[in-house]
Amino acid sequence: MTGNVYRHPAVLANMAATLDIVSDGRLELGLGAGWNEEECAAYGIDLPPLKERFDRFDEACEIVLSLLANEVTDFAGRHYRMTAARCEPKPVQRPHPPLCIGGVGERRTLRTVARLAQHWNLPAGSPEVFKQKREVLAAHCADFGRDPGEITTSVHLRLPGDGDVGRLVDEAAAYAEAGMDLGIVYFPPPHRPAALEPVAQALRPLAG
Repeated sequence: MTGNVYRHPAVLANMAATLDIVSDGRLELGLGAGWNEEECAAYGIDLPPLKERFDRFDEACEIVLSLLANEVTDFAGRHYRMTAARCEPKPVQRPHPPLCIGGVGERRTLRTVARLAQHWNLPAGSPEVFKQKREVLAAHCADFGRDPGEITTSVHLRLPGDGDVGRLVDEAAAYAEAGMDLGIVYFPPPHRPAALEPVAQALRPLAG
């Protein structure tokens, strides 16, 4: 996951293609509008107002996907311009690696997901929030004539600090009931490989 403010979309597209090649087609590109004021201030990176960020983000998503998929890209937007632009060599995954967009904004974020993304991530919220946002996403998909089933949905799950796997399983089950496709589990520190197997075994029945 990266923010659009950090790199020009053409640079990001070429980086993404390279990473997909060296990983033998395992890249999933997470892209957002950018939000971290502290980080941008520390690095001297401009962080435009929210509306401009999302306007730039929408254009960038189109550019990145076009560069990854098409031989030549021409684009004339308000913020970016491409003229016979190329991205070579192409990524392993065709037409392009899946684009993941995380967020809950109903007017901009979820509409961009419906239009362009293959994966939507809910970064925070409850199963009820997930279900409601998923319904909004489905409505946007209908506007574009797209099957919402084409879009993988995921949420962040957290193993409690006390290691209570049962609470994690209950949370995952609630999200699965609400329509979640993929649960991304976060582990509390210290991070030890031995913690993985008990969680995997506990969650295995939910995988069907």
